[in-house]
Amino acid sequence: MNDSVFEIVEKSSQILKLDFSSIEFAKLAEEQELTEAQIQAIGTIFEHLRQKKIETTIHTLLKMSRLPLKDPKTFDNFDFSVIKGRDAAKLKTLPSLSAIYAHRNLAFIGPAGTGKTHLAQAFGYECCQRGIKTYFIKMSELRDKFTAARRAGKEASVLDGLVRPSCLIIDEVGHCEFDKENTRLFFDLIDRRYNKEGNFNIVFTSNKHPSHWRTNFNEDDALLCALDRIFDDATVFNIKGESFRGKRLETIALQTSRVKAPDSSETPTP
Repeated sequence: MNDSVFEIVEKSSQILKLDFSSIEFAKLAEEQELTEAQIQAIGTIFEHLRQKKIETTIHTLLKMSRLPLKDPKTFDNFDFSVIKGRDAAKLKTLPSLSAIYAHRNLAFIGPAGTGKTHLAQAFGYECCQRGIKTYFIKMSELRDKFTAARRAGKEASVLDGLVRPSCLIIDEVGHCEFDKENTRLFFDLIDRRYNKEGNFNIVFTSNKHPSHWRTNFNEDDALLCALDRIFDDATVFNIKGESFRGKRLETIALQTSRVKAPDSSETPTP
């Protein structure tokens, strides 16, 4: 059943953060003796403003997320048909974003080029489309952010910024070393998000199985506590197979031919 014009105006007012109910609109319409065409026109205007507000919000969320805006990785442009296996169907449940509402972390583990980052970014992109704040960061960028924060004495504000998004995506875990202090900050981040209220999760990608992550951290106790919280309630997708990259590679064989220079002893023909 379609919403009435009065319901559309009320729902639009909520999105636009206007204190204007369907009852108020109905009373105003009666007081002003508005015709049905005028009421419909007002409903159309409110619906337009609502859609515009939603589009602006999505654009802002995408811009703040650090996800690529040019040629974004989405579930629509991921080829699910190349993923085989008994539990392959579970990948297709990701667009529902149930993991966010269930506070379930996600980890995509596998060799380079098997679609891990695409899936992680697609999850974040879908979050933004639903009005859910998301932040994407590579593990090396996280290390540099922690190091800079320590030097500037801004650890608390940096952690606050990383705890705030509902969906935090950490890409390429295991591609860089974390010293003891940065490992402790990593634990603080995980611990604060573990105790966060509302709808949230963390999405990880890595070439290494989580059991091998400790080789890139220099504080075993802090890391073990972090891993305990990360995988307390999580889904790990182990992806095996060949890289997708280079499938459209075109190789063109070329050869140069040296042009013979004219003999200077020869007299040019007039």
